[in-house]
Order: sequence, then C-alpha cells, then structure tokens
Amino acid sequence: MTANLLEGRVADLRDRMRSFIDDEVVPLEPVLAGHDEESAVALASLKARAKELGLWALGHPEEMGGGGVSFLDFVYLNEIIGRSEYGQLAVGSVSMQDALMIQRHGTAEQKQRWIPDLVSGDILPSVGMTEPEVAGSDPVLVRTTARLDGDEWVINGHKWFTTGARQAGYCTVFARTEPESTPMHHSISAIIVPMDTPGLEIVRSIPTMGHEPSDHYEVRYTDVRVPAENLLGERGNGFVVAQDRLGPGRIFHCMRWLGQAQRAFELMCARANSRFAHGSLLAEKGEIQRYIAESAADIQAARLMTLDAARLMDAGEDARVQIGLIKFRGAKMLHDVVDRAIQVHGALGLTSDTPLEGMYRRARYARIYDGPDEVHRMSTARRILRDPERVPWR
Repeated sequence: MTANLLEGRVADLRDRMRSFIDDEVVPLEPVLAGHDEESAVALASLKARAKELGLWALGHPEEMGGGGVSFLDFVYLNEIIGRSEYGQLAVGSVSMQDALMIQRHGTAEQKQRWIPDLVSGDILPSVGMTEPEVAGSDPVLVRTTARLDGDEWVINGHKWFTTGARQAGYCTVFARTEPESTPMHHSISAIIVPMDTPGLEIVRSIPTMGHEPSDHYEVRYTDVRVPAENLLGERGNGFVVAQDRLGPGRIFHCMRWLGQAQRAFELMCARANSRFAHGSLLAEKGEIQRYIAESAADIQAARLMTLDAARLMDAGEDARVQIGLIKFRGAKMLHDVVDRAIQVHGALGLTSDTPLEGMYRRARYARIYDGPDEVHRMSTARRILRDPERVPWR
C-alpha cells in the first residue's frame, strides 16, 4: 500500500518537504520559540521560502488557491511537517481545517471574506470551545451564550485554551443559542467573531508545564456583538460543524505525532551510539536496546493504524472507530517514545539543549486536547459494543 501511494508527485513532495523542514525550519526552532519580533521575522522568511519552493498550502483545494493535494496524500506529508513544532506555520497547513470548515458550512460572503487570507497565510484562525468552568471533554456543557438582538448576535462567555488567539484574525466561537428545552446536541451554534470586536478580551497567555508564554489563551466575551450573518452553518448545528473539523484534524494530528516520534527516535539512536558509560556504549546495553525495539514497534504500529483510518476517510467510509483508536493510541505512542528518548539522554534530555523537553510537553498535551484519552476509549468501545463487526480487522 505504501509503495503505491508514494509514487510520483507525492514521493517528490515528501523528499522536498523533508529537506525544508530538517534543513531550514529545525535550525530556526530556538529563534521561533521566542514569540518576539525576531521570531516573527524568522517565520515570515520561512513562509516566503515555502512558497518559493512550491510547498505552501499543499492540502488546501485548488479552488481555494491551495496545492490541491488529495486528503490521503496530504496525510503522508503531515508526517514530515510534524517533525517540527513550527512545520504547520512554515508551510501554511495550520489553517487547512478551518478553511475547509468555512468552505463546507460558510455562506458565499464568509468564504469570500476569510478563505483567501487563510490560504495565503495573511491571517490565522482560532477556535473557542473549551471553558474553565465546565469539563472540556463534554462540550454539551458549554455555558457561553449568544442571543439575537435584532440583526446581531450578542455573545457573553469565558473560554480558555483558545490556541493562537493573539495572532488570529478571527475566532470560531461555539455558544449556546437555543432555549433550555432544546436537545443538548442541537443547542450550540458556531459563530465567527473577528478578534478586534469590542468586548472580546484576551485575558492572558496560559502558562503550561513551565512554558510561558504559551500559544494558548484565556478569552472573555462581554456583550460582544457581531452581525447575525456571522453564524457558521445552521443555527443549533454547532456540533456538526465541530465534528467536520475534528475528524480529519485528528488524523492530521496523529501523523504529525509520528513525525515528532520519529525525530525523537533518531535522537535516541544517535545518543545510544555515541554515549559511553559504565564500560560500554549505551547501544550495547540490553535495556537501551529494549527502548529502541519497543519504540520502533510502537511507531510502526501507530503509523499503520493512522494510515488505515485515513484510507477509510478518504474513501468516504465511516472511520469513527479507527479515528478513536488512533487518537488515544497515537498520543500514548508519542509520549512513550519521547519519554524513552529523554531517559537515554539522561540529564541532557531535561534541558532545552535538545528538543526533547518541548516534545515531551506537547506529548502530554496530546492526551488531553481534541478529547482526552479516557473519552476516546469510552466512545470507541461503545461503538464497537453496539456493532462488534466494526472492529478494524473485519
């Protein structure tokens, strides 16, 4: 399967993407981590370079102005893009899910206003779903409200972990718009809110696991008014809009995690082959050999599971079981591989002298965002129990 899918254009794109990510993006990671003027200049330079190399917005459809690479082929590219935390930003794929969401659910005016700037990289999107007062794993608990006042939505609420809010051009806010008597899964709507709208306050960048500033923000909405036509999709249909974004997004996440895990694996092997301790190289010690073998097996298993989920989605089939499996299994794989790589590096692995400490932080995030492991295990098990024929090997 892999050989056939990687022939021709996709194989060439992967090779060129690998060179760009490893040779140009990775060396700039210390600068990009600064979240300052120097990092902004460096990122702008990388974006221009990606466009020059024909690597920009490859997964966006051609009618949007993107590269038109098919879903399944782009999954393979995401594996390379994911080798760097900044890969998505550097090659313009970070806006793909949101551009497709507007393409599918937006009005003609919304598409005209937002999609060209998303594809070009002139603006970035953000999403406001999670709230500190209620469990983010249960989105029906959303408390943020939006009520119609004439021809405007008036939004009040409190969100956090709105990733990229400070740099974004707009936020897709999920808010309760329907009466309490409405069934829970039909009570939430998606509304596009430009970030410069009065009443929208970015409270802070949320420190996470010793990392500050982070790209995750706390945001308050106080009588925020936007036109009624900023509704994205049908009223009360917010969960459908969200799921259309999250399904392929989880596959993209899992492929990028593979890129991170592969890079951590390479660092682990290099360290084992060069570090001498207690009379021999680390590579000669049985416990380190176990780390290498288990990591290789974990990466390959997660990779094949992820590609299988992508194949089903690309064919238009129901891939919910497969996506649920790879979400929690892929997150654990990434965590375990990075953890072993840190252990092989010893104290060095805890420092910012290698990318491993940042990878470990992001691996821990992966077990929570877009649904915690526990929820994905529970929902996937329930689907299988309702229909045992849905197991992947059938």
